[in-house]
Amino acid sequence: MIAHLRGRILEKHPNRVVVDVSGVGYDVFVPLSTFYGLGDEGGELALRIHTHVREDALALYGFSTALELDLFERLIGVSGIGPKVALAVLSGIEPSDLVKAIERGDLARLTAIPGVGKKTSERIVLELRDRLPRAPAASGGAPGPAEAPPLKDDLISALVNLGYHRPLAEKAVEQAIKGLGADAGFERTLKQALRELAK
Repeated sequence: MIAHLRGRILEKHPNRVVVDVSGVGYDVFVPLSTFYGLGDEGGELALRIHTHVREDALALYGFSTALELDLFERLIGVSGIGPKVALAVLSGIEPSDLVKAIERGDLARLTAIPGVGKKTSERIVLELRDRLPRAPAASGGAPGPAEAPPLKDDLISALVNLGYHRPLAEKAVEQAIKGLGADAGFERTLKQALRELAK
């Protein structure tokens, strides 16, 4: 099993990164909480890895912190939650906020995450409330460089890929750009758009 990867960023996208380790490219799925902290393409990175093996596939899931990996592994242990939903949960809420939401039984906050319905939220709270890791203070990722007009399209595309409906994604992106300005950068604006969607 692969437990850790250190290498260079060949490609990065909001839900996955390709890591070059001594000439071998590993395709790793990542939550937004990890994506925010990634450097630029060509830069170095190290990820904690969960190797998920099924009969027909082997998939790698990467995390920048032990808390993210711990939460991911606890989430996929909840009945009815697979890696895709677990990744969506970690992309829709900061890890430390997720711990607080589960401790408080905040179903409304959990059901605001795309792909997470009321029954799934109830199972998460029921099965994880008493066995959660302690959350350290959250650290925000550095904003990326400013992008030209395609920024809006890229942001909408990223939100749609994360499971949001296009009209909602468009509205959230418009609000985020209006609030931050067009030169705020992809990652910072995406974070703000997700905040808008969580309202």
